[in-house]
Amino acid sequence: MEECISVFDMLKIGIGPSSSHTLGPWRAAERFLKELRNEYDIHTIIRVKVDLYGSLSLTGKGHATDLAIMLGLSGQDPEYIPVQNIDEIIKSIENKNEIHLSNQFHIPFNVHQDIVFNKNFLPFHANGLTFTAYFNDESEYSSTFYSIGGGFVVKEERENAQKKEAIKCAFPYPIDKATELLVYCAKENKTISEIVYENEKSMRTEAVINHELIRIWHTMLECMYIGCHSEGILPGGLNVRRRAFDMHQNLIGLSNYSNPQEWLEEIRKTEVKFRQILKWVSCFALAVNEVNAALGRVVTAPTNGSSGVIPAVLMYYLVIENHQAGEKEIKQFLMVAGEIGSIFKKGSTISAAMGGCQAEIGVSSAMAAAALCELMGGTPDQVLMAAEIAMEHHLGLTCDPIGGLVQIPCIERNTMGAIKAINAAELALETNAKNAKVSLDKVIDTMWQTAKDMNSKYKETSEGGLAIAVNMADC
Repeated sequence: MEECISVFDMLKIGIGPSSSHTLGPWRAAERFLKELRNEYDIHTIIRVKVDLYGSLSLTGKGHATDLAIMLGLSGQDPEYIPVQNIDEIIKSIENKNEIHLSNQFHIPFNVHQDIVFNKNFLPFHANGLTFTAYFNDESEYSSTFYSIGGGFVVKEERENAQKKEAIKCAFPYPIDKATELLVYCAKENKTISEIVYENEKSMRTEAVINHELIRIWHTMLECMYIGCHSEGILPGGLNVRRRAFDMHQNLIGLSNYSNPQEWLEEIRKTEVKFRQILKWVSCFALAVNEVNAALGRVVTAPTNGSSGVIPAVLMYYLVIENHQAGEKEIKQFLMVAGEIGSIFKKGSTISAAMGGCQAEIGVSSAMAAAALCELMGGTPDQVLMAAEIAMEHHLGLTCDPIGGLVQIPCIERNTMGAIKAINAAELALETNAKNAKVSLDKVIDTMWQTAKDMNSKYKETSEGGLAIAVNMADC
C-alpha cells in the first residue's frame, strides 16, 4: 500500500529553480533543524557541515542547492520568504562567514568548507545529502536525507511511512493506480475531480481546500504576470535572454491593466488565430520558467523545472477556450492535475535524477492534458487517455541541462509540454477511450522501466547530451 498523496503535496509553492535540487534540500535543512531542536540544546551547536552527493553535487551549483541549504539553515520558509531578501541573506553569510542558525543565533559558517560537493552517489537515491552538527562538548550528530523529486524529502528508514499509511486510511477513495480511480468514478457516478475533492475533505475543511487551491492559482497567475513583464538576462552564466517579455509585448499590444486579473481579462480580448494561440501558450510557459530560473516564486507542478506547463494550459483554457470560466473550473483543473501527478509518483517517479526529463515535463504534460480534458467535457476514461497520450510522447526524454542550470533546454521544454498537453486532450476527446490500446497504468509502468534502463549520464548529472555538447563558453 502506497502513501497518501494530497493535491497540495503535488502542487507546492516554493522558490526556483529546482524542486529536487532547491526546494528539497531547503526542506531537508528545515527537517534537520527540527530533529536538532527535538533532541538537543540547539544553542550548544558550534558548527554545521553539509555533504552533497550524486546529482545534488554534480548539478548543485547550477540549481542553487548551496543557496537553498543556507536559506533553510537560516530558518527561512521557501513558501513565504520575500524573494527580494534572498540575495541579501546569502551575501551576508558569504561576507561574514557566519549563519543565523534557525533564525535564532549566529555560528561560524564557511560556504567553501561547510558545504561539500561529493561526486559519489549514495545507494538509496541519486539526490542524497547529509547534515552534521558539531557541539561544544565535541560530540556530533548526523542525519541523511534524500530529495526524491517535486520537493518531497525522505529518509532511508522512512520513519513516517506508518503515519502516511494511517492518513491514507482516512481517504474514502484510496488510489494507487488509474484503474482504481476509474472504478470509483463509475461506482459513484462522479468525475475525477469530484473523487479527489472527497479525498481532500477527509484531511481538510472545504474552506481550507478552496482557499489553498485558489492561493496556488494566484501564485501561478502572478508568476506568469511577472515573467511576462520582466526583461533582461537570466542569472547563472549562460547569458540566456528572457523571451517572454518581447513575445508578450507583441501579443498584448497597447492594452491597459494594472494587476494580474485585469491582465487576464485583457488577454481574453486579443486575437485568437492558431499562431497567436501557440504563441500565447508558449509565452505563459516561458514566463513561469524564466521566473523559476531567476530564483522566483513558483508552484511545483509536479516539479520546479516543469512548473510552466500546468499554468500555461490552465491559462489557455481561461483566456482562449472559456471566457466565463472562474474559480470552479480552476479548482477542478488543479485537483485533476494533482491526482494524475500522484499516480505517476506512486507508480514511477517525478525525479529527473531518477527518470530523466520524462519524469518532469512528461508528467506535467500528462497532468495538464488530463485536467484540460475534464474541463472540456471528457469522461473519466478520456481524461486518463489524455494523460496517457501526453506521457507516451515524452517517453525516454533525457535530462541534460547545460551548466546544471534549469534553463537550456528546460525552459523551452515547458512550452513543448504545454502544447502536447492541449493536443493530447483534443485527441482523447475525439476518441472512444474503450478502443485505446495503451492504458495509463501501462504507460506509467513503461516510463519506470525506461527510467531504470536509461544511462545515468542523462539523469540530471550534466555528464551527457546537450550538457556536454554545448559548453558554457559556447553560450
